[in-house]
Amino acid sequence: MTASVTRGRAAGALRARAVRLAPYLLPVAVLAVAAGDLLAGRALTADRVWAVLVGGSADPLAEHLLWQVRLPRTLVALGAGACLAVAGLVLQAALRNPLAGPEVTGVTPGAVLGAVAATGAGLAGWASPAAVVVAAVVGGFTGAGLLWLLVGRERSDPASTAVHGVLVSAVLGGSTSVVLLVAPGEIGSVVQWMIGTTEARTWAHWHLLWPWALFWGAAAWLSSAPLMLLRCGEGVAQAAGLAPARARAGALLCAVALTAGAVAAVGALGFVGLLVPHVALALFGADLRTTLPGAAALGAVTVCGADAVAQLASRAAGGLDADRLVVPVGAVTAFAGAAVLLAVARRHTTDQ
Repeated sequence: MTASVTRGRAAGALRARAVRLAPYLLPVAVLAVAAGDLLAGRALTADRVWAVLVGGSADPLAEHLLWQVRLPRTLVALGAGACLAVAGLVLQAALRNPLAGPEVTGVTPGAVLGAVAATGAGLAGWASPAAVVVAAVVGGFTGAGLLWLLVGRERSDPASTAVHGVLVSAVLGGSTSVVLLVAPGEIGSVVQWMIGTTEARTWAHWHLLWPWALFWGAAAWLSSAPLMLLRCGEGVAQAAGLAPARARAGALLCAVALTAGAVAAVGALGFVGLLVPHVALALFGADLRTTLPGAAALGAVTVCGADAVAQLASRAAGGLDADRLVVPVGAVTAFAGAAVLLAVARRHTTDQ
């Protein structure tokens, strides 16, 4: 019993220290994972990257690869991760459901369906980011709209909204799979959208992503006060003079837009919008005015770090004579997210 209490106190002290240091360490972590992502690729060695950064390189190929290939890829990974994390936190607060995330509320599957349908029809593709953004946004709002119609008068019930969201996500995911049959020639592009990847990201993708992320991220931050009231319950929100249905609709609009922008940039990345908000709440507390920016930084670190791991894994595969094997960042986030969920589930079972 004494040992258990001691461990609990030690864990509490460690958590308190992490909470105090998080605002200072997160910017350092963002810079660290960005640097790691720039150095991790297999097409350019670390010493050549460093030579370009310090201005001592006369290698045009190295300069092109760094400034035109690796840097936009890193920025897109950071931006997409921030979008997904903020969208997940907004969804969980608005629906009062800790298991709500872009993946299970129809938003991500709808955005993916829009992107792959446009790709299969030849209207969009990885080389036409503007068309992909439009298709993903239309798909994301379509998925959210379908969910909104299904819940009907039960829109104020978070449990009903979450259950219907799982149903809508399943239907949209199945519809995406149909594209594999209708347009078999686009199977490579479709699989990339379904898994999520940062391969071949260019400045065009970044220039489309950052204004979108900045606008809707700011809108989500401005809705932080109503969101905190919604988390306290319908009665508390109404007593404070808030219209819960209207506030929830505005918050969901921000979440859908942020998710659609991320999917348009990198495809579907699993678990980021579901798990990162829990870490942000643990580190920054319940005040969403602080936690939303913290979640954005954590999401950026998560996706960019996962992209660095994916590139290192691709380099290792190249050493094994698998030069054509490219590990997508979505596979890394899926494996990491599944491992975290299993660890949490086992810990919960042990505690009981």
